[in-house]
Amino acid sequence: MAPPRNQLLALGIRAARSTAIPARATTTVLRTFGSSPSLKPLSRPRAATPTLTSAPQLAGMRWSSSTASDDDEGTGNRVWTFEEITTLTSAPTPSSPVLIDVREPGELAQTGRIPGALHIPITSAPDSFHIPADDFEARYGFARPGQERELVFYCKAGVRSRAAATIAKEAGWGRVGEYRGSWVDWAGRGGKVQW
Repeated sequence: MAPPRNQLLALGIRAARSTAIPARATTTVLRTFGSSPSLKPLSRPRAATPTLTSAPQLAGMRWSSSTASDDDEGTGNRVWTFEEITTLTSAPTPSSPVLIDVREPGELAQTGRIPGALHIPITSAPDSFHIPADDFEARYGFARPGQERELVFYCKAGVRSRAAATIAKEAGWGRVGEYRGSWVDWAGRGGKVQW
């Protein structure tokens, strides 16, 4: 049995032909003004089919930060800058922090990665820091970094790197960092690329 039409509308799904939404139907939307949401009917008729519009341009809006800070947002994670990552990759030592790229394999195939970074895709394998060390090595082909090592995560724009840092902390790593500028900052500033 098909769900009632009002449930389909609430989910934004057009009903089957027998219960199609009239072309001039109006809907109720949730609008938030200040801190109190209110229901208010749309003043314009709803089109029978969705119309695609381009996203608004957000020029100048900063979604992540590449500014140095020990912890600028209460995460407890060290925030790394482009200059610090450049130094880290130019002269790594056995005790250097481990740089980890958490983007998906397809992204790496298109762009390459920061030299020396290990690849652990956090979206498709969020359990990576919770599995036994032997399983980790079998999955990725290299030993899992020890919990005494500092881990520095990056992704494309800084969102997944923060999630990866949180996951690593939950799994027992005490020293984690984020390169919040991530790949966008690295590539934009002419950082070297490893293929």
